[in-house]
Amino acid sequence: MMEEKMEDRNKIKTELIVVIVEKDMSGEVIDAAKQGGADGATVMYGRGSGIHENARFFGITIEPEKEIVLILVDAAIRNAVLCSIQKKIEIDRPGMGIAFVLDVAKVIGSPHLNLMSDITD
Repeated sequence: MMEEKMEDRNKIKTELIVVIVEKDMSGEVIDAAKQGGADGATVMYGRGSGIHENARFFGITIEPEKEIVLILVDAAIRNAVLCSIQKKIEIDRPGMGIAFVLDVAKVIGSPHLNLMSDITD
């Protein structure tokens, strides 16, 4: 019985959606992701260094703050989540941010995804 559960869980493809946006936009991204079917997200903070983003104030270069939203999803809902984010914050407009998807080899400790795999590999 336990082996069957592990086998079923290993068939689920998990992906990580990474969304990088301007400061104070992560809430909108998370709301959109949930509307698309995601259970939640994690927000981290960083600084951007894109070609259009360096501003100067009294001769001092100001580096804009960014929010990095990590959304772990079943691959089956990836497109719905991305579409929801695109519609809500228009991420495809210049300067609005970027979103990309990474394959995830293993997941442990996520009750939302129920994807605990055999970690002895």
